[in-house]
Amino acid sequence: MDKNKVINVGSTVERAVQGDYSIDVKQVFQEAWSKTQLSRISINVGILLSLFIGMIATLIVGQYTGGVEAALENAETRFMINIIATLVTSPFVAGVEMMGVFHAVGLKTKPRMTFSFLNRGALIAICALLVSTLTSIGFSLFVLPGFFLLVTLSLTIPLVVEKRLMPLKAITLSVKALRFQFFKLLAIYSILLMMTLCAMMPLLVLLKTNFAVIGVVLFLFALTYLAPLYFNVKGVLYREIFGVQLTAENAELPENSGNFSA
Repeated sequence: MDKNKVINVGSTVERAVQGDYSIDVKQVFQEAWSKTQLSRISINVGILLSLFIGMIATLIVGQYTGGVEAALENAETRFMINIIATLVTSPFVAGVEMMGVFHAVGLKTKPRMTFSFLNRGALIAICALLVSTLTSIGFSLFVLPGFFLLVTLSLTIPLVVEKRLMPLKAITLSVKALRFQFFKLLAIYSILLMMTLCAMMPLLVLLKTNFAVIGVVLFLFALTYLAPLYFNVKGVLYREIFGVQLTAENAELPENSGNFSA
């Protein structure tokens, strides 16, 4: 087989913009959960690496603005820190998002994939900042536009990475395609949110008792499943809506977690 041959898995962009795809909420969760049981370590390590990088960036900026505590008390400085943290961490979070996409097409991943897309880091950062800004504007205007943008812009980063689109093109395409199944997508993200809130219950109950540590441990343990589940759900959705293009070489080597070819 020609190693350079491109194989499309799932839907296509052309079908996505026409709404020619379907989403089964139950099947999405079933598949994502099965992927999570096999792949949660790589995603969890990727998340920890991204958080560590974000913390370092916050500390550095905080030191240049009079200390972290003082900076967080100032609204303008806090806003600037949030922007910088978004710009710095988004290329690494994109690596975690792409782990979910890889899992959705049967490829295994390793934590080093967190650093695999820094060559598109500037575009990813711009896209993440635009999405964050648009969503914030949506919520400030009215709640419904905020939820609509939060849902319909949720797959923009993989479009920048896997489809190699420019940020504005990815944002436009994501809204055009995801609007067709908005309510099912909203249901999926709502279920994930409710699962997280349920995982927090032991923590809230035990927080003011002598067993607060147990509540923290239980919540963190639950997150080691919920966080990978979230990214694997997004990976399955991306495959079903936009499809994923692989080279024949990657398709033949499902354990290959190295370079991504699109």
